[in-house]
Amino acid sequence: MHKLMLPLWLAAWSAYVQAGVEPSAPLTLSAALALADEDHPELSAARHALAAEEGVVRQAGLLPNPTVSVERVDTRRASRETTWLLSQPLELGGQRAARVQAAERGRAGVAATLLQRRAEVRAETAAAWFAVLAAQQQWQLAQQAAELAQRVAAATGRRVVAGKVSPVEQTRAQVAASTVKLELIRAQAALATARARLAALWGNPAPRFTAAAGEIAALPELPTLAAQRALLAQAPGLQVARAELARRQALAQLERARRVPEVALTVGSKRSEELGRTQAVLGLSLPLPFFDRNQGALLESARRVDQARDELAAVTARLELELVQAREEYAAARAQALALQDEILPGARSAYEAASTGFEYGKFGFLDVLDAQRTLLQAQSHYLTTLADAHRAQAAITRILGADHE
Repeated sequence: MHKLMLPLWLAAWSAYVQAGVEPSAPLTLSAALALADEDHPELSAARHALAAEEGVVRQAGLLPNPTVSVERVDTRRASRETTWLLSQPLELGGQRAARVQAAERGRAGVAATLLQRRAEVRAETAAAWFAVLAAQQQWQLAQQAAELAQRVAAATGRRVVAGKVSPVEQTRAQVAASTVKLELIRAQAALATARARLAALWGNPAPRFTAAAGEIAALPELPTLAAQRALLAQAPGLQVARAELARRQALAQLERARRVPEVALTVGSKRSEELGRTQAVLGLSLPLPFFDRNQGALLESARRVDQARDELAAVTARLELELVQAREEYAAARAQALALQDEILPGARSAYEAASTGFEYGKFGFLDVLDAQRTLLQAQSHYLTTLADAHRAQAAITRILGADHE
């Protein structure tokens, strides 16, 4: 029966995630990323912005509308003249092609911004998910500490009854147990806050998931710096900066094309009632560029290109620095976590167990147990904090390199 139910549960859970509905079961990292990618408000807005750019490109490719006009000379029927004219502007100098190219470059920039925001959302989601995982571990640690404190308090009470220690020791044990309960309350509040912060990434003010399901201690080795620098060339931030430079260059080309005067071709007919005949009318209008040769817009567009080129260089330098910093933070946190896991935690746990056992047999005092317990809890809390720092640094690398290079 269990083998039959498990595939059904997995299928239902997958359907929830694909439909953008937060499951009430434990939430994996991949499920959280899928929910945020589907329902994050800013991503939805960015997708609408990209769809709107299709209209901009379409509008840029349209031809200018013709103009129809009518003129009448004299109001007397026998001698009046009526002229019908149809005027069509002619865009010369490649203005229409340049306008379409500028619109397409703008659309590419919006698409790059969408990719950048998606990478940021995935990084935020991963960091928030690991924060929930760390808060869960902290809450479990606080529960264990409360249980340990209760056992120590009970053992102290038995020794007071037996006359082996002073009643003051029992009071100290009770105070220590009460202090640990306060830590448990704070851990519960921190867990609730972390769950709410994660669910807010897909627009849910009331989290439905029961817990985050995953392994917080998994800290893989990072690829080499050279390999990640090669990926940096396609980083979302650089794509946005390059797209902006291309858009500015296209706009500069458009302003150069606009230096060519826009010619208007006019065709029509003129009816003279007095002469009793209709004559064809042909006309051509051409602005004379005596004063406005678009020189101001040309200068601005050229300087905007220079600005975009400098901004691209600045973004490149900033992302390289952020990548190195995030790698160093991850490496330091990972090394600390491994040291805590392999050396400090086993020693602290062994010292506490020895002190607790020795206290029950009267070989150690209560202060020895309390000190060993405090050392163990601090080491465990430091371990969880270090793991959370490592995952935040890893999320920062994901944000820099993009969602496809986690």
